[in-house]
Amino acid sequence: MLLKQILEAYDVLDNSTVSGKDVEAYLKSIRPDANVEVYALKGPKGTTDMVKVRIPGSRGKSSGGDAPTLGILGRLGGIGARPEMIGFVSDGDGALAAIACAAKLLDMQNKGDVLDGDVFISTHICPNAPTQPHDPVPFMGSPVEMSQVNQEEISPELDAILSCDTTKGNRMMNLRGFALSQTVKEGYVLRASDDLLDLMQITTGRMPYVFPLATQDITPYGNDLHHLNSILQPATATDAPVVGVAITAETMVPGCATGASHFQDVEEAARFMVEVAKNFGRGKCRFYDEKEYALIQKLYGSMKHLQTLGSR
Repeated sequence: MLLKQILEAYDVLDNSTVSGKDVEAYLKSIRPDANVEVYALKGPKGTTDMVKVRIPGSRGKSSGGDAPTLGILGRLGGIGARPEMIGFVSDGDGALAAIACAAKLLDMQNKGDVLDGDVFISTHICPNAPTQPHDPVPFMGSPVEMSQVNQEEISPELDAILSCDTTKGNRMMNLRGFALSQTVKEGYVLRASDDLLDLMQITTGRMPYVFPLATQDITPYGNDLHHLNSILQPATATDAPVVGVAITAETMVPGCATGASHFQDVEEAARFMVEVAKNFGRGKCRFYDEKEYALIQKLYGSMKHLQTLGSR
């Protein structure tokens, strides 16, 4: 259970003056030697604080081991839309889930439960992000460009990525809780991972739910195409397999809405990601079938052009 971590992290984030340093202080209050990096990232509409947490595994690459590294990315425009809106916005749930994961994994280490592989957790903290028009409900904007965030969060060390994002402003995911995307790798939308579906089924106690993706959704922002949201943007900047973890609602909820975060939904998503981290580091959770991926490339060639802005 991550209820304690969700409530503690929310209390830190629901603050008009919160910064990345506040998040660092919270995580280091759990484990003083935690590897937390915080710095300001400047964009065309202001700044945000990047927060990166690296949690070493017993057989992780950071200690010379061979266990794979999982990335958990909390995607968002901002955790607040001040002064237009007062308080923590729905769009901040991805950051909340990612920070709760970091807090839980650090607490587990204190208690002697160390994962096999390294886990890299990243998000950014902005309590006063702009909003922007979007159909069917307004989007949260961001002070920085999506390409900037991708550049900061994506690195060759990541063998697979879970991208967690509030995904409530649509008519396609009409359920409370969270939903998974199919695996996206180098421009291909692959079939959903059975291992991830099994873990989702176990952690939620319900049948798993996979949300629909369009080709537009896995292309970079800036090409004038409609995107579901930013949940699959990491897939435009890496060769590693990426799966979206979408925190959902039955109704269309604007990203800039306040009072719209449901602790049980965020907790379920965070708990699922912790379970993936446990199993992925042990080689017991595959994001895709490597042989099938090799065959699809042989048959149809590269689709990496979908990771670019395309040709005009």
